Amino acid sequence: MPLYMDVHNLPGVKARNVAEAHQKDLAHQEEYGCNCMTYWIDEAREKVFCLIEAPNQEAVEEMHGKTHGLIPNRVIEVNTLLVESFLGRIYDPADARVSSEGLKVFEDPSYRVLLVTRNADPVLLKHQFGPRAHDLIASFNGIIRGTLSAYGGHEAERDRDGFVVSFTSATAAVRCALEMQQKLRDGDHAALEVRMALNGGEPVEQSAKLFGDTLHLADALCRVSGEGRIALAAAVRDLVAKDLPYDHRDRFLVLSPRDEKLLEALFTILEEHWQDADFNMAGYGMASAMSASQLYRKTTGLTGMSPNELLQNFRLEKARELMRKRPYNIAQITFDSGFTSASYFTKCFKKKFNLLPMAYLEYLQGDAR
Repeated sequence: MPLYMDVHNLPGVKARNVAEAHQKDLAHQEEYGCNCMTYWIDEAREKVFCLIEAPNQEAVEEMHGKTHGLIPNRVIEVNTLLVESFLGRIYDPADARVSSEGLKVFEDPSYRVLLVTRNADPVLLKHQFGPRAHDLIASFNGIIRGTLSAYGGHEAERDRDGFVVSFTSATAAVRCALEMQQKLRDGDHAALEVRMALNGGEPVEQSAKLFGDTLHLADALCRVSGEGRIALAAAVRDLVAKDLPYDHRDRFLVLSPRDEKLLEALFTILEEHWQDADFNMAGYGMASAMSASQLYRKTTGLTGMSPNELLQNFRLEKARELMRKRPYNIAQITFDSGFTSASYFTKCFKKKFNLLPMAYLEYLQGDAR
């Protein structure tokens, strides 16, 4: 049965009120074919998130509406393993207290600070360093996992390009990132081109993906952080402002709230249009509500690339992702990544990655065997 997470925005909400509402859900869940697994409540942020197995989204909404009237503001389908990885549990906390009338009452916020790391593509490292690439990646993995464990971080996601680590404490997340950065500063690890960004948020916002909004901005910040600094989103900066040592402040990239929103918007537009071969700078300017000169000035200031360069690099990164998902031919990759000419795509790919697309595919096939 599918698993759903919903969000309720409830001004003045208290833990006991939510416990009572959850008890009503449990009493009637079978009538709607649901299994109410647990919830998270944050009194300070006035939010509640419920985790429910249900036949469909409508069953979740109907059950809540009929049992206590608290209709969710949004419902998304989620993955059990990801929920546990990001939030640490899929059932009620083991230490939740039970009141004298048998009511389980607890406050457990779902807000998480996410550390996103991005490293050089292992395929490109193998092309550059041969067998030594395996040792570099293994060393990197060991540093990340050993350090995050020391600071209470949970490995939420891992792919070829990096980690996503979840923290309940913003201070622990920042200190963990600083220690990782220090450990990765030696000459060997420099080849990994590691970038890091920190952002905080809730599991359900506008995105249909768990922590999707938080990850989207963190990824955009990661792209512009550079290898020498950790990108720190305003949401995290505000939480750690008093705890951040002054002698470490030059190790962070912090954008103004206005620039942060603009950066997020620029990459949102790219995400929506990168496969459209007809999408050009006129369309980019229109989508971002900027003139051509404004778009150029803002984009180069934030990313160090012109809008055209940013679009092309984004398409090339996406082409690489497509190659890793399943075996494509070059013509199909060209079309699906928004290029109109296979020869031009090949030229751009070779210039960016110092490797022909066909050779990249051959490396991937070799890894698969």
